[in-house]
Amino acid sequence: MGFGQGVSGLNAAASNLDVIGNNIANANTVGYKQSAAQFADIYAGTKIGLGVRVNSVVQSFNQGNIEASGRALDVAITNGNGFFRLTSPEGAVYYSRNGQFQRQEDGRITNMQGLQVTGYPAGVAGGAGVQPQPLVVSNAQMEPKATSNITAKFQLDSRSKVPANPFPTAAVPPAMTPAPDSSMFNYSTAINVYDSLGNKQQLMAYFAKSGGAPTVGGGTDWKMYVTDVNGNPVGGAPLTLAFDNAGALKSPAANAVTLTQPAVNGAQAMSMALDLTGTTQFGADNDVKQLSQNGYTSGSLLGFSVNGDGTITGNYSNEQTKPLGQIVMAAFGNVEGLKPEGDNVWSATGASGQALVGTAGGSMGTLRSNAVEASNVDLSGQLVNLIVAQRNYQANAQTIKAQDTVMQTLVNL
Repeated sequence: MGFGQGVSGLNAAASNLDVIGNNIANANTVGYKQSAAQFADIYAGTKIGLGVRVNSVVQSFNQGNIEASGRALDVAITNGNGFFRLTSPEGAVYYSRNGQFQRQEDGRITNMQGLQVTGYPAGVAGGAGVQPQPLVVSNAQMEPKATSNITAKFQLDSRSKVPANPFPTAAVPPAMTPAPDSSMFNYSTAINVYDSLGNKQQLMAYFAKSGGAPTVGGGTDWKMYVTDVNGNPVGGAPLTLAFDNAGALKSPAANAVTLTQPAVNGAQAMSMALDLTGTTQFGADNDVKQLSQNGYTSGSLLGFSVNGDGTITGNYSNEQTKPLGQIVMAAFGNVEGLKPEGDNVWSATGASGQALVGTAGGSMGTLRSNAVEASNVDLSGQLVNLIVAQRNYQANAQTIKAQDTVMQTLVNL
């Protein structure tokens, strides 16, 4: 007669209580995955068992609820089995479902324990042997971009009369600054462009109805003059806009016109393709229907966000956006083989298999900014399990008590 079975039962029940208690303690831990103790009976050459032991403690990697957080660097993995890939300053690699990240003063993206989020820098595509590296969101100023394309759609009033005075073809005399006289044109509008240093330059476009023979039979011609802020003609202008008798623009063709400006104040000379496709001449008021260009000034970083594919997009003071890198993800053949390391991270083992690194999408899931994945602990279920484990502990204690009573009876004979 022995106490081994009861003692093993007490030990197993105590371990089960520890596992359940740990689950309950982490019910509000972001990215935590609940555990369950698995037991095995013990036999050693006898039909009477020697008790029980904890065979293993396994974690359930079912997705937890996705909860809004309001932080741009809080990122949740949705509808997938992927993990964030993190590295320590010493180079050790860890994996996590906790997407509560922060940006350090040097631009590194880390979790709250200082592990660095890895990915691909801006302009670098993954695959073909390219290894992920710690992501850095730089505060560097966005470089300006010179205007190279202007897209415009105008509505010119077919009811307009031919201007009384011809538009000058040479530089506007100082006496006519800042703009030509309104008797020279029917309609005007400003076009803002940027040079290679990010300086904004304002061009003025003037439209004058032509009284000469039309380019398209039965149609109408207009002259488009373009000047700089000082009234000097821009290279490539003036140009003729030829409309048919239905008011549709027939020439110039898309991007057939190039406006030029000489180098000034240290900036490069400008060359801008002008696309007037869609410009019309109807019996309606003169108006701008579309006016856009692809240049911009320099800008400072105001903030950033994480897209569904893991791309980190920076928002700049010049109203432009720019990709700053892409977060990578990892998946495993056997997630239950991962080794818990604490601080909401796991490490790979032989049982888990080698990490399969990729970007968000497919089975790895997509990323959602301003949200976190809550713990997947079912608190109600854990409380029920706690009661069962407590009863199991008490029952095993009773077997020891019964054995003690029997032993005392034998001693008293």
